[in-house]
Amino acid sequence: MGGVYCPTCEAGVEVTAKFCLSCGHDLTVQGPITATGHDLNQLKDVIRLRDDLSMAEKFDMIARVEDGADPIALGIAAAADDGDLPAEETAPAPMADDMAPALQAASWDNDAADAAVDLATEGSKLNDLKKAGSFEKEDKTFVEAMDLGRKATLEVLKVSQGLVLPANDALQTVPIMQPPNKSFCPKCGSDIHANTLLQWKKWSDTSTQVLTIQLEAAMRSSLMHLSASYRDKIQDLQDQLADAKKAVEKAKEEAAKAPKEEAPKAEEKKKTGKAAASKKAAPKKSSPAPAKPKSGGLFGAKKPKKTYEGEPGGKAEWFLEEALDTVYDPHGTGKTVKAAMILARSSEGNVRVRDVIRTYAVEGEEGISELAWTSPLTKYLIEAFDAC
Repeated sequence: MGGVYCPTCEAGVEVTAKFCLSCGHDLTVQGPITATGHDLNQLKDVIRLRDDLSMAEKFDMIARVEDGADPIALGIAAAADDGDLPAEETAPAPMADDMAPALQAASWDNDAADAAVDLATEGSKLNDLKKAGSFEKEDKTFVEAMDLGRKATLEVLKVSQGLVLPANDALQTVPIMQPPNKSFCPKCGSDIHANTLLQWKKWSDTSTQVLTIQLEAAMRSSLMHLSASYRDKIQDLQDQLADAKKAVEKAKEEAAKAPKEEAPKAEEKKKTGKAAASKKAAPKKSSPAPAKPKSGGLFGAKKPKKTYEGEPGGKAEWFLEEALDTVYDPHGTGKTVKAAMILARSSEGNVRVRDVIRTYAVEGEEGISELAWTSPLTKYLIEAFDAC
């Protein structure tokens, strides 16, 4: 590898190479440069035009320049400055408080981030829940979580810009993103450090604004997904708790009725003598059998009709609480379907009645899983939901 570099990416290149292996730059159009920023082809032309050198000396000087020798020290090129100019003042190092001002001032209400969330969740349950206002009451929690995310991002940025030392070994892997100390013109070798710093500052400010929007959109989408997942689990627990409370109330009612039925039997045991014996010997009259519920004929019992009159977004929960008795019962058992009733089982999880109703209310039949369709009751649930 010779001591010359690509004028575009400043990667080391072979003297005879036609293209840069790093960026693909065409070296036949614009040749390589030396470490001082001088054009190698121009230096060769200058050496060839010198009359005070023999042909052998010219070849030797060209070879030395190609191997990385300093053309300024050889007397065939001038420095970028004459050394008479005053030294430029060093730009003050950025403070941690001044870093990424757009990110630090973000209030998490950017319209662009909100539009990105809509595009990312388009056609999904999350977007429907978002439009229905399901996440509005959790906005405060989202903001607190995103503030923590911003704090973690700022810590990484501080390390990447060299403002603080890495707190642990993991942060030592963060690349240091600092502006270049020097930049030179590929043609004349003049120092363009000031312009480079200006462009760096513009790029850094713009990238921070884009980073802030990206962070808000990414964190909000993630929190919505996490919230929706726990929302379903919490609803499952609430449904199970409601079923348990109903079972406890039913058990209490049955326990309250039991002593009243046993009291006459205790009085009969106290009676003695022939009257009691004769009473025991007398044949016991059979109590009339309770009337059977009407089966409604061959196709099951008739179900009541109910109509939902509330807000559109609340029909699913109303149906699960108030109208499950309207589901068609093909066998005429008279048993009411429960919200926690399992329709189908698999290794990935169970499908319950509430899962089918909530999914159908938001996504329609396309959102219902294939596992749910294996149960014939799914069809009857949808029919009863539409009938309400």
